[in-house]
Amino acid sequence: MARSARNGGSSAVQAPPRPAVGVWHTRPIRDVCAALETSPDGLTDAEARRRLERHGPNEVEAERETPWWKVLLHQVQDPLIYILLAAAAVKLILRAYTDMGVILAVVAVNTIIGFVQELRARAAIRGLARLSAPVAHAVRAGRPKEVPGRDLVPGDVVLLASGDRVPADVRLVEARDLEVDESALTGESAPVSKRIAPLASETLVPGDQVNMGFAGTVVTRGRARGVVVRTGASTELGRIAHQMREVGLTMTPLQAALGRLAKWIGVAVLGLGALVVAIGLLRGLEAGEILIAAVAMAVATVPEGLPVVVTVTLALGVRRMAARRAIIRSLPAVETLGSTTVIGSDKTGTLTRNEMTVRALWRPGRRYAVTGAGYAAEGEVRLEDRPVRGDDDPGLRRLLAAGALASEADPRALETDPPAGDPTELALLAVAPKAGPAAPALREAHRLVDLLPFEPERKFMASLDDGPDGRWLRVKGAPEVVLARCRAQLGPGGQEEPLDAAAARQAAAALAAEGLRVLAMAERRHDGDRADEEAASGLVLLGLHGMEDPVRPEAVEAVAAAQRAGVRVLMITGDHVDTARAIGARLGLGGEALEGHALQALSDEELDARLRDVNVFARVAPEHKLRVVQRLKEQRQIVAVTGDGVNDAPALRAAHLGVAMGKSGTDVAREASDMVLADDNFATITSAIEQGRVVFANIRKVTFFLLSTGAAMPMTLVVALLAGWPLPFVAAQILWINFVTKALQDVALAFEPGEPGLLDRRPRPPTEGVVTRPMLARMLVVGVILAAGTLAAFWWTLRATDDLVLARTVALTQMVVFQFWHVLNCRSLERSILQVPPLSNRFLFVSVVAALLAHLAALHVGWFQGVFQTVPLSAWQWAVIVAVGTLVILGGELDKWWSRRRGRALT
Repeated sequence: MARSARNGGSSAVQAPPRPAVGVWHTRPIRDVCAALETSPDGLTDAEARRRLERHGPNEVEAERETPWWKVLLHQVQDPLIYILLAAAAVKLILRAYTDMGVILAVVAVNTIIGFVQELRARAAIRGLARLSAPVAHAVRAGRPKEVPGRDLVPGDVVLLASGDRVPADVRLVEARDLEVDESALTGESAPVSKRIAPLASETLVPGDQVNMGFAGTVVTRGRARGVVVRTGASTELGRIAHQMREVGLTMTPLQAALGRLAKWIGVAVLGLGALVVAIGLLRGLEAGEILIAAVAMAVATVPEGLPVVVTVTLALGVRRMAARRAIIRSLPAVETLGSTTVIGSDKTGTLTRNEMTVRALWRPGRRYAVTGAGYAAEGEVRLEDRPVRGDDDPGLRRLLAAGALASEADPRALETDPPAGDPTELALLAVAPKAGPAAPALREAHRLVDLLPFEPERKFMASLDDGPDGRWLRVKGAPEVVLARCRAQLGPGGQEEPLDAAAARQAAAALAAEGLRVLAMAERRHDGDRADEEAASGLVLLGLHGMEDPVRPEAVEAVAAAQRAGVRVLMITGDHVDTARAIGARLGLGGEALEGHALQALSDEELDARLRDVNVFARVAPEHKLRVVQRLKEQRQIVAVTGDGVNDAPALRAAHLGVAMGKSGTDVAREASDMVLADDNFATITSAIEQGRVVFANIRKVTFFLLSTGAAMPMTLVVALLAGWPLPFVAAQILWINFVTKALQDVALAFEPGEPGLLDRRPRPPTEGVVTRPMLARMLVVGVILAAGTLAAFWWTLRATDDLVLARTVALTQMVVFQFWHVLNCRSLERSILQVPPLSNRFLFVSVVAALLAHLAALHVGWFQGVFQTVPLSAWQWAVIVAVGTLVILGGELDKWWSRRRGRALT
């Protein structure tokens, strides 16, 4: 099948160990330099060369190339392919060259699909190597110089500036206004402000190591100097590449089920063929005749059309899913969606909009609600459930103006598509016009004089501007920091009054408890020319902004729909635990949240127990997400995982179905995935689950049709031989039955529309194959009906006319008509044929009519009569054949009724 699997297991993958020198983010700068035997002047070129020989180049290790011919050969190492090749060999012996060509074309299509897919999977690891910086700015012997990124070694000192890609994992020793986009590594879209002080905890995930720079991330603002502590495979990027190599590809449920089915079919066909030959020889039949008949029976029994139909069905699913904004990159992924039992989803951009939005405003004595979502202008500020404008509420106007003016964002940032800038700053710009002037108008009226940028150590920023009412210093930052710098507050009526710090802290705590990020705003008149820390004191508190990345409205219903379908939804995010817990509660993923550092401390057995009731995972590192996926697989769950960053690639590859983001995803994540969401929307996954179930249901219908009709042929021959009758068919007639009843009808079943209520069913058990026990029982019943009806028609005609050619023609036509009726019965394995709209699958209707015309030609056209040894039939004979053929419909209807009565579904 299309997706090859180098390791279908799910044993834990261990990342390469970190260097023994310790956890770099916890160590003071002087200790880091001492451990690496370096200094602010960097290494000499001679020392760098010696270390390069010892540590190797600063490159992500490329996956060892496998010759293309080995990859190609690997695609045909499949039991179903072996059966098809054997069938092609038989067709060659029988000189059925057209049939042989069709079978070999099927093999070629499946081989090419698998070959292309495996090459693409290898490209995912090569994509990691492209994230390495080709050139680095290093300090060697006290002098800045450009060196190839691959030549960096531990102990090198590198310089970073805005726009640079960090060339290795570095411990920052100097940083000025430094912000780094780590979204490719951590999945979080907001740039991270960096600092240089050592951190206390040794178990911090990369996203919390704010004094480190990681290979492959990008500097968005500021400048820095750092000491290289890890290169090549030892970097976080290298560890991810190692995990991807170790994970390999995971066999999908459909591939596993078809593999088991192919082995079962192979054994059954060989056994039945041997049985027919043995009985024939014991009866004294001519060896050549019985051998050819047995071979023809084997060809008719083998469902060589199944791989074609599976490919067509999956391809139709691809087309239907593309219309729903889900781009399928691996054909078996279509069906995997339908059997998924657990979805591990990112938060940012998938379940949420990835657009920070101010939801609440507070100022002394008043709390406001803010409507609207994202950066759009729609929405209003409401007080006690009525809209309010800044013209009627001076305190509100000043609070909104402070948020828009104390900003490092371009005031026209919201006018670009998409808006460019820090999400928090954009949220403050977006809320201003909901009750007052927009940011561009405010900036035109207030000339910026000076700006004190935000720093993690300060936890606030300040701006100084000249406006119509004088020069004002405006401050925004963490509530506890801003409150400590305030002397008064702006009261409900817009007048200054004594500061009630306790009330402000209580309001901030209440907003934070709702999962909102809280910023405080304050201001004062200032006659100086500098916005500095000394000036930012004696402030007047204006109020608080509470903001969040809002949940997508459609995501709430999508999660509920997935849960109704029996699919468990987990949220796995790098965000902070309080935010993750609050978002999870809104999505219906209540309960406790498990943080990455706590997950890391659990044994496999302890984690398995927690996985049963924890739905939210916060502050996770790549290895944590991968471990969650692997433990779920050990529990025999079918796992789909979403991701957009480089950090997600190992988990995407390890999951049964990797889902990457089309808009925000990295190339590496997309290469490691099986499906790409064009709109980054979780709701698209839920709609695709339904289509995946349609795909599998149709594959199961086709399998039921092919195997039940295939079972009838050996039953007919074996009973005839045991009864001492002549063979009911010659070899050419057996091959004709195989062609005229299956050439188009099986493919036509792939076009069946979805049945009602598919999304309300629970996923099928992961260990359940394409054929279930109830299906097997019904197949045998159908086989018995077809064999008995055909043998009865043969015996009746032979006894009445003593004409073997006519009797074989009647038997041939009876078997063909049986299968015409049966394919209609297979349109639904649960509903009555009377409940299925007759023309909802016009392709099937046309294929049955075309096959009937072809069979009439075989009975009435002279050349065909000679090849297939047939004669024309009378109207009376046709009437009896059609009437007997309806027995298979009656039997199917009774079986469906009995199954419904017993509450035992076939699927």
